[in-house]
This record gives sequence, C-alpha cells and structure tokens, in this order.
Amino acid sequence: MTRHTESVEVVVTDQRRRRWSVTEKAALVRRTYEPGMSVSLVARQEGVSAGLLFQWRKLERQGALTAVSAGEAVVPASELAAARAEIAKLQRVLGKKTLENEILKEAVEYAAEKKWLARSPLLPGEDQ
Repeated sequence: MTRHTESVEVVVTDQRRRRWSVTEKAALVRRTYEPGMSVSLVARQEGVSAGLLFQWRKLERQGALTAVSAGEAVVPASELAAARAEIAKLQRVLGKKTLENEILKEAVEYAAEKKWLARSPLLPGEDQ
C-alpha cells in the first residue's frame, strides 16, 4: 500500500499586497507561454493568483501591460478613434491639395510653352 502525503501551506501572518514591476509581470506572462507551463503552474510557483496572471496576459495582448511604464499617455479608445478619423480626413485633404498643386504646375508650364503667359519675375526659375 502506497501512501501519498500532501503538504499544505498555511499563512498566519498579515501579508500585504505585493507590488509587481512591469518587467516582473512581463516575465511571468512569458513563462505562461513556455512549453510545459501553464498559468496555474506559474501562479502556484510564484504565489500569485491565476486570475491576476490571466489579466496580465490580456493586458499584454492589448499592448497595455507596458504602455504606462514607458511614459506613454493612455487615452480612451473613443478619443483614439476620433484622432484617427481626423488624421484620415486631413490626409485626404492634403492629397487633394497636392493633386491640385500638381495640376496647376502643369498648367503654368503648358501655358509658358504656348507663350500664353507673359514673362513674369514671379514665376520660379526666371530671374530678370
């Protein structure tokens, strides 16, 4: 007959919450993806809640685990979407203005070739 004994750890002191640095969090999250490892196993080995590790994994996937520590500003998703929409609008306007500018340049060059324009010191490349 084989006996299996289990050890149980009982914490009797008042423990404070541990502060995990961003590098420690990232290292623990990386360990959960290693072959043969799992969130539960890493959590037991490090004495951290599995739920907390799952939360850190989610933040890491979203790119939010390290954003604050890198000194980057965190903005609401709605503000980010509005800023991206404004950027897209400005890029379209810039594209239109660039096209208009190219068309006007070609028109001035064509008119100069046909001598439809009087010589003017205001035109680029003409110094008189």
